[in-house]
Amino acid sequence: MGEKKSWKVKTFATELKIFQTNKELETLDDQINRFITENHIKKVISVSDTTTSDDTGATIGLIRVLMFEA
Repeated sequence: MGEKKSWKVKTFATELKIFQTNKELETLDDQINRFITENHIKKVISVSDTTTSDDTGATIGLIRVLMFEA
C-alpha cells in the first residue's frame, strides 16, 4: 500500500478598507504564497474565500481557507 495522505486546513483573514482592497488582496495572496513555500506544500486541494460584514451589511473583511495535502 502507498503512503497515507492527510489533508490540512489553514485559515487566513484580512480587514478590508475602502479604496485599499486591491492592496489588501495582494498582501493576502503574498501571505498565502509565502505559507505554501515555507511549508513545502506540493498539492493544494482547495482555496475558498468568504466575506465578513458589520451590522449594516457592509463588507469589512475577507477570510480565505486553504486546504492542502500534508
